[in-house]
Amino acid sequence: MAEDDSDEVPKLPPDARLESLDQRLDRAQRREAERAPKVQDDPTYRVGQLVLSQLVGGPLGGGVIGWLLDRWLGTAPWLMLILLFLGFAGGMFNAYRISSKQAGANRPRNEG
Repeated sequence: MAEDDSDEVPKLPPDARLESLDQRLDRAQRREAERAPKVQDDPTYRVGQLVLSQLVGGPLGGGVIGWLLDRWLGTAPWLMLILLFLGFAGGMFNAYRISSKQAGANRPRNEG
């Protein structure tokens, strides 16, 4: 057996090539960060994505759940169509609610 019975890996001397690579990588990352424009977080973009997800997810979720229920109950295509339209109506309602809340936040307040 070896002289050192511990499971510890012996420390290797640092490799100059790896240190040089780390330094060059750090410099390249700093240059890239300076060169890239700072992206501002646009709140309207997030609201738009939320509205889009409601408009797509509502009908899609309703359609999938309706299709599964139709297969289970043997009522094809009625439950799928009903839940698809309910999902569409729910998505439209949520999109309207989100949009009107956003429009209310952007209205100027009267100082009085």
